[in-house]
Amino acid sequence: MANYQSVRTASTEALGARIDAGLRAHMNKVYGTMSVGMLITALAAWAIAGLAVTNDPSQAAAQMQNGTMLTGLGAALYGSALRWVVMLAPLGMVLFFGAAINRLSAAAAQVYFWVYAALMGVSLSSIFLVYTTYSIAQVFLITAIAFAGLSLYGYTTKRNLSGMGTFLMMGVIGLIVAMIVNIFLQSPAMMFAISSIGVLIFAGLTAYDTQNIKATYVAHAHNGDTEWLGKAAIMGALQLYLDFINMFIFLLQLFGNRE
Repeated sequence: MANYQSVRTASTEALGARIDAGLRAHMNKVYGTMSVGMLITALAAWAIAGLAVTNDPSQAAAQMQNGTMLTGLGAALYGSALRWVVMLAPLGMVLFFGAAINRLSAAAAQVYFWVYAALMGVSLSSIFLVYTTYSIAQVFLITAIAFAGLSLYGYTTKRNLSGMGTFLMMGVIGLIVAMIVNIFLQSPAMMFAISSIGVLIFAGLTAYDTQNIKATYVAHAHNGDTEWLGKAAIMGALQLYLDFINMFIFLLQLFGNRE
């Protein structure tokens, strides 16, 4: 009996060690995929903004954006109905990704994420017309530091954050409704409130999503579903990517210096 207990304990410890090692590799993949996605977004936004603005009047479209002269591409992206396609396409891709993740292979899911990150960069390129480059870099650094601290808390805390999930998602829905309403009201006070609340909501989601990614891995690692875990890493990267992007945008609205 004692030998059986010893073998069982040793087997349990070995399984726990394998899960811990697998979890570290899984989280490294999540953060690595997210970081590459952020790099693609930044490069796409910078490149598109560079193509959209010109100092040569002979090459510019007959349109100004906040005192900035736009090329034909810039006029199409920021001054025509195409801007709504560029703005809404990332949302459509996220909804499709959530519905199609079970049918996609892990490799296809990763390629889809890269494409999504590039399209998000195109959508965000207009911030270079509105805010100074130094201000964008400064807020990005602040966001990165805050994100790292919040994600570390979500990974290491023993507190169960699952109860926050429903509350935070309700907050996101309320935030979207408020933003749509403010499109018509154009209230600076309401925009300040939306940005402040948005920072808090996505700060909470960063910690919550990190803990949820960790808990989901541990729950499924016992089953050895490697294909699912590969796709779960991409989905986790997308969740944290969206938390970072939204927190960055709301902080930029609060603290960014306009051109």
